[in-house]
Amino acid sequence: MKGRIAFPAALAIAAAMVCARADSPRAVVELFTSQGCSSCPPADLLLGELARDPAILAMSLPIDYWDYLGWKDTLANPRHTARQRGYARLRGDREVYTPQAVINGAMHALGSDKAAIDAAIRTTHADSSTLSVPVKLATSADRLEVTVAAGSNPSAGGEVWLCELTKQVPVVIARGENGGHTIVYHNVVRRWLRLGEWNGAERSFSVSTAGFPESGIDAFAVIVQTGTLDHPSRMLGAAIQSIR
Repeated sequence: MKGRIAFPAALAIAAAMVCARADSPRAVVELFTSQGCSSCPPADLLLGELARDPAILAMSLPIDYWDYLGWKDTLANPRHTARQRGYARLRGDREVYTPQAVINGAMHALGSDKAAIDAAIRTTHADSSTLSVPVKLATSADRLEVTVAAGSNPSAGGEVWLCELTKQVPVVIARGENGGHTIVYHNVVRRWLRLGEWNGAERSFSVSTAGFPESGIDAFAVIVQTGTLDHPSRMLGAAIQSIR
């Protein structure tokens, strides 16, 4: 609905620690979607397929600007709406719609168009800075250890964000354009936590994961990105880790 107007099985490295894959993904795909948009279910299905590709970090970012159409999105976060608009301001095209996929923070495509998404992945990799910074994750019983490697460009900089994810969320939609349907959403971003800044030097962060499973969080992603959460730009690094 257009309108004008967030990996492989881990390897055991010690009795209490598990480390994520060391190589970086080739793409971060953010899908801006809505339970109230009849055009979104094919994109939600495609995102599930992309999420199964270990070379892609795929995340659902439900927005809230279609809530007036008769169904309030149960997963929507106004920060996702602000983030989507921030991308549009950066590009200068004012293209804010659903389903919209933003690829590597730099290009957008119709979220149900796999060929266009694949093309955007190839195009964004023409910039050597895209996902050039390795991010390593390790989990124990109650901690997440994040290591962001040093970058080759000493003037590079960005922010490090932890995205708390729920890998699958089935939603029974009672009203609106998708009324009567059950839709499964994949890698839904439930909360954003700013870990800190990255200025080109190696940085490490330690985060408590206590209470994650009880709150429905069963995976997390870490992204290193130029700009800010609401004024985002190109992806410099990323990693994803399941916790169960």
